[in-house]
Formats: sequence, C-alpha cells, structure tokens
Amino acid sequence: MPDRDAEFGEYLESRAVVMRRTAYLLCGGDWHRAEDLVQTTLTKIYVAWSRIRRDGSVDAYSRKVMVRAAIDESRRAYRRREAVVGELPETEASLPAGVEDAVDVRRALARLPAGQRAVVVLRYWEDLTVAETAAALGKSEGTIKSQASKGLAALRRMLSESGYSGSAGAPGSADPSRSAGDREAGAS
Repeated sequence: MPDRDAEFGEYLESRAVVMRRTAYLLCGGDWHRAEDLVQTTLTKIYVAWSRIRRDGSVDAYSRKVMVRAAIDESRRAYRRREAVVGELPETEASLPAGVEDAVDVRRALARLPAGQRAVVVLRYWEDLTVAETAAALGKSEGTIKSQASKGLAALRRMLSESGYSGSAGAPGSADPSRSAGDREAGAS
C-alpha cells in the first residue's frame, strides 16, 4: 500500500490549505473546529481513497464529506453549548488595519444557519456552480438557489446593521444566483 499512502500524501499537500480555509468558513471562523473538521474529512477520504481515486472524484467527495460533517457537528454543538455569562471577557486589544471588514463578514457568516452557510461557502468561496453545489449537498438546484439567496440577504442585513461599509467584492455584491466563474463566462 505504499502507493496509496504516497498518492494520498500528494493529495493532502496540494489541498490542505484550501481545505483548512473552507473548513474555517464552514465552522463560522473557529480554527479549532476547522482543524477537527479537516481531520475528520481526511480520515474519511483515506478510508475511501481507492474508490474515490479510481472514480476521479476526490475533490467532490471531500467537499461533500466536509459539508456533511460540519452540519452534523453544528447539530451536536447545539446540544452542548456553554452557558451564557453575565459579563463578557475582554477581547483582543486591536486588529491590524484592514482586518475589521473581514472580521465583520466572518462573524456574520458564522451567524448563518449551517445549511445556508454551507451553500454560501461552496457557491462563493469554492466558486462552485449551482449544479455542483446541489450535487455536493445532495439538494435540488432550486433549494441551492433559495438558500444562497436567503443566506446572502441575511449577510447583507447583518453587515448593514453592524455598519459594514463593504466593497465591490463583498459577499452578495453581485447577482446571488451566479458565481464569479459564471459571471466571467457569461453563463446563466
């Protein structure tokens, strides 16, 4: 099995950073949960490596596993959340310049329901088409469009409430039914 391990290692080296970033967004900005999610995903990929490598669908399988595991974890986390405290702990002193907007977007993304967050991340971070997102999540294209629209509307509302000034590249600044790749290609 050394070939299997070598091939898996090559895949891991080429995709680890992207997987961590996607997991970070799926976990609502929690790096610790993101690391756990990546480990869970990699474990499941390794177990199924022969089959998915042969099918040539490693990236699609890994996205599906990651999203499903994130949604499963968010359901479990709901049952074991910490108790609310009367006084918040002190936060970081200050953020580097330019980071405030990114933090606002991540906080708003973290407040979306897990399903909407998964759709927004896959559509606009992973730049998947509606059909690819539907396949990854096992949902209909109509559901993906609806969840993307609702998720972007909620993000816009949360960001406007927080005073986010945004930029042209802000989530949902363009037609929410089309990804950047779709707009560049002129696809519908």
